[in-house]
Amino acid sequence: MKRILIPLLLLVMTEFLVAGVTGKIRGRVVDAQTGEPLPWVNVMLEGTSLGAATDANGVYVILNVPPGEYTLVASMMGYKKIRIENLRVKTDFTTVQNFRLEKTVLEFGEEVVVIGRKPEIQKDRTSTMVVVSADELRKLPVKELSEVVNLQAGVVNGHFRGGRTGEVAYLVNGISVNDPYNKEMALEIEKNAIQEIKVISGTFSAEYGQALSGVVNIVTKRGLENFRVHADLYSGDYVSNQDPPFTNIKNLSPFQIRNVELDVTGPIAFLKNSSFFVSARNYFNEGYLYGVEEFLPGDSSNFDDPNPDNWYIERSGSGKYIPMNYSWRNSFQGSFYFKITPRLSLDIDGNYGERRWKEYNHLFKYNPRGIPTKYQSNYQIGFTLTHSPSAKMFYTLRGTNYYTRYKSYVYSDPNSDKYVSPRLLRRLGYGFYTGGMDMSHFYRSSKISAFKFNLVSQPNTRNEVKCGFEMRRSNLWLEEFSLRLDRTTGWKPEKYPPESVYNNKYRHIPLEFGAWIEDKIELERLILSVGVRFDYFEPDGLVPKDLRDPDGSYKGEENPFRKASPKKQLSPRLGISYPITDKGAIHISYGHFFQIPRFEYLYYNSEFEVQGGGLNTIMGNADLKPEKTVIYQLGLQQMIGNGLILDVTGYYKDIRNLVGTQIYELYVLGDMYARYENRDYGNVRGIAVTLTRKAIGWFSGSIDYTYQIAEGNASDPRATFYDRQSDPPRESEIQVVPLDWDQTHTLNVSVVFTQPSWVIGLVGKYGSGLPYTPEYQNQRTAFENSERKPSTFSVDLNAAYRIKLGKIEFQLYSQVKNLFDRANALQVFPDTGRPDYSLIPTYVPEQPIHSLRDFLTRPDYYYPPREVIIGLEVML
Repeated sequence: MKRILIPLLLLVMTEFLVAGVTGKIRGRVVDAQTGEPLPWVNVMLEGTSLGAATDANGVYVILNVPPGEYTLVASMMGYKKIRIENLRVKTDFTTVQNFRLEKTVLEFGEEVVVIGRKPEIQKDRTSTMVVVSADELRKLPVKELSEVVNLQAGVVNGHFRGGRTGEVAYLVNGISVNDPYNKEMALEIEKNAIQEIKVISGTFSAEYGQALSGVVNIVTKRGLENFRVHADLYSGDYVSNQDPPFTNIKNLSPFQIRNVELDVTGPIAFLKNSSFFVSARNYFNEGYLYGVEEFLPGDSSNFDDPNPDNWYIERSGSGKYIPMNYSWRNSFQGSFYFKITPRLSLDIDGNYGERRWKEYNHLFKYNPRGIPTKYQSNYQIGFTLTHSPSAKMFYTLRGTNYYTRYKSYVYSDPNSDKYVSPRLLRRLGYGFYTGGMDMSHFYRSSKISAFKFNLVSQPNTRNEVKCGFEMRRSNLWLEEFSLRLDRTTGWKPEKYPPESVYNNKYRHIPLEFGAWIEDKIELERLILSVGVRFDYFEPDGLVPKDLRDPDGSYKGEENPFRKASPKKQLSPRLGISYPITDKGAIHISYGHFFQIPRFEYLYYNSEFEVQGGGLNTIMGNADLKPEKTVIYQLGLQQMIGNGLILDVTGYYKDIRNLVGTQIYELYVLGDMYARYENRDYGNVRGIAVTLTRKAIGWFSGSIDYTYQIAEGNASDPRATFYDRQSDPPRESEIQVVPLDWDQTHTLNVSVVFTQPSWVIGLVGKYGSGLPYTPEYQNQRTAFENSERKPSTFSVDLNAAYRIKLGKIEFQLYSQVKNLFDRANALQVFPDTGRPDYSLIPTYVPEQPIHSLRDFLTRPDYYYPPREVIIGLEVML
């Protein structure tokens, strides 16, 4: 490791790096009459200390500009001052603004010319990305980050351009906050704390690693110079007539959904050149999936006798409706900014969150107390030191620690006398549980320490040379076990012993390192971005030497394991933007992208225990190779009218080394297990068309359409394991088939109508049917994913009215999700392809305890019904 790190550190320390959370402004200043370049013109961002002077060629560059809207001022003695208002700066982009200064005879108080900034294409964009500002977020009918992400072209329920979940890098202020266990976002960032969201769904620069399909970079708000208070309160309910399939949905309660949010910003009174931003949120949603407390977990039943008249069924429940998919959460965020000197600043930020929720289980509909509650808590604290040695160079040093903990159980105390015998967990064939409970306990935590160093320099007007490095050490801990309660335990709950397959525990401390270098060459008619990234990974895990005797128990070996080998790879990246006119540009990009698989797959069942009696066990593999995607992309940006921009992009993805499962037989005849290995593959091809109408006047909007084909040999890494477990076992696919999230047609339409006192935002979403595998009586009747579910369609509404009383501004608003209360299918019965009808009653007799119709009414097969909230924002 040292032989690799030391040369790379030396390389990085002597090169020029980029931060990834700021943008750049550049342009040329000339004399309006002669066209000659003007040197020594002062170009400043009003209200900041950021600015530059033009060089001998009249060119200026302003680096390290936080995202947002600014007023840019160009001034020089003997010329009229020009102000450009509403100048938008985006993360990682260059905003080009040229000036033509007119001479003036006035010696003092020269005339000021105010010009409104018109929208234009982003000529240095070489890939597909969308940047959403805080102002745009307020106008859309969205409350969560995931809703914003899913509105982007090529994103289907968290799948970016046909990739699996967990293939997206989530960054906050330029540093990764993915939980390495499952590659999901480890922190909760609330909408009111976001300054800008950048969603990249195509190729991306060499700075971004450990991602195959996309990047979401969130820039949080920094404190303002003036004191501001903002409060957001809302409540609501699901307002629907869809009963069935939704139980208790017509029982309206105005506070079933409730939210209280407060953020405060302003200067720190006792420190000059400093500011703060703090926010807090409490949210509760009772959900829309209910059970009926007919049974309690301790109820016993006996229906072994062939004669139903002799059955014994105990019903001790209250008969009340019990929410089975509720969610609750608290979150706190804060940032503090200190400008130590004009060229040196320090940001300190922190985040804390906790949540509690349940996931609906249809089998427990009449025994809802038997399902586990899930808990998660997380915190993060970090700092960013930014220094600008000169007007053409700055560097950042960022460090962060974040922690997430997850647990799941019915009762927190494994020895609780509330636990009941697993024998009570009984049901008839197509029926519900009449007692019993989930006996499992699951705990895990991820603690990550990360460090990132960046620097950007503009050595000349054409080159922006970048590189950087980052290190991340993760500390993963997991413990999971089941409880047994029977005569052998004295009828008291007891953990299975450590050597059992029902008791697993591990701790691993892997190390990740990445370094990159990139040159952005900005010529008059061509922008070229060339980069390469190096990644290194130490897994900190063991693997069996003999895969037929994974724990060494058969041969009795003293040391049956070997250390997993380190992994390293190079990822070249290339992006080209060719402006064909001042209103159009062609962009081409190509790149290799690697990602270490979810650590869940590396360390699962780290004790290498195999349950006998056939195929019942899955085993992790700390020697998994990085998953790989090669992406090719070609697109066009074209302004086709006043504020109207068309973007067309075609793409192809070749996906290799995805995680799947391989079956191994033990030396003991008949015993087998599945092991995670790099054996799955796929490909994605498609075209995305976006038509955007920028905010000019009272109307803005966008239309995003994606045509896509996503194919592979398996959607689930465990597909081979499940195929061999089926009765009878079936052969896994050896050809590519549509993946579970292969949505051929995706259309998102958003429109915003704005007036000084009111705003209305509408979002329409259409998706063609996702694939499913047809079956009859649990036997496949055609190839995997050969049929399609019904298409989905929904409309969301946001309407707000503003009133200003003195210095206080009030905004009354309402948001409606699924405005037309459409019953959109999430899952379907495989014998009909519908969520509301199955052929099961044609060959299964009526059930004696609850009707077969009741069992086949599946509320979890549908997306949420109409949700209505009414809220009030107060801004001071």
